[in-house]
Amino acid sequence: MGMTLLVTPKLCKDCGTCESVCDKFAVDVFTFEEGLASISVPVACFQCEEAACMDVCPAKALYRDANSTVLVDESRCIGCKMCVSACPFGNIEYSSSQKKIVKCDLCDGSPECAKYCPTYAIKYVDATESNLAKKNLVAAKFKGLLEID
Repeated sequence: MGMTLLVTPKLCKDCGTCESVCDKFAVDVFTFEEGLASISVPVACFQCEEAACMDVCPAKALYRDANSTVLVDESRCIGCKMCVSACPFGNIEYSSSQKKIVKCDLCDGSPECAKYCPTYAIKYVDATESNLAKKNLVAAKFKGLLEID
């Protein structure tokens, strides 16, 4: 069984720890405010089952490893940025200074964001059916927040 990042937005205090420990700068925290209420959502690559980034890459530079983590083969990447456009969550970026795609690689199986999150808003857990259902629910809610009427 693989592992997955599980985000629980209601536990996030927007402390910035996850953003500061990520050496790829692949974690962002978005805060949504409505009236007096606000919610912060730590966001990294969701490692989608049907990864649009992989589907659109003409060079097939995006691939899954044995743990189902979507990775970038930098030797194949042509810098077209199609994957950046295809990600519905905006979790892939192009670094113009490094001239390469930047995305979460789960820190080779030991994600720093989960390891150091003081409130456990980000956890690295077994990819059980229950945990994947929770992850998909959070992703769907987050996608709904991003959609504009």
